[in-house]
Amino acid sequence: MELIPSERLLNRLRAAAEAEGKSLEELVAEALYEYLNIKDPEAKMELHLKLCEKYLSEGASFLDKGDYVQASEKFWGAAAQMLKALAARKGLELKSHRELWSFIAQLRKETGDEQVSRLWHVANSLHTNFYEAWSPPELIKDAAEDVKRLIDKIRKLMR
Repeated sequence: MELIPSERLLNRLRAAAEAEGKSLEELVAEALYEYLNIKDPEAKMELHLKLCEKYLSEGASFLDKGDYVQASEKFWGAAAQMLKALAARKGLELKSHRELWSFIAQLRKETGDEQVSRLWHVANSLHTNFYEAWSPPELIKDAAEDVKRLIDKIRKLMR
């Protein structure tokens, strides 16, 4: 089955997703979870893990094409989704940038790993670059590798 929403609906969904700092996929999935009253943290964790992998793949593809602005956003999105996956595993839901930052600070405190917050700063510089487009390609490539290190660190915390 393929969903074919109207352009008007798609535009409203995109605007709502942007206003909430979410991807369209994440917004729709969360709306379905709420509508169907699905409270299962494992299902939410799985959604965020799948989105993380999707964004990592798309980010790599954009790097290969030389589209560093789009690559920046995809790698930032991958980091945010992995963080949301860990939060979901703990029964938490991160709904804002502030909550993402607070959760990273909590992880740093719990693990004693300063790299977690430093790598998160790098991921956020990519998010900024999506809007500003100021970073040179070699720094975007380095930051993408740092995001992968952050994701690996968070993945280990999920075990």
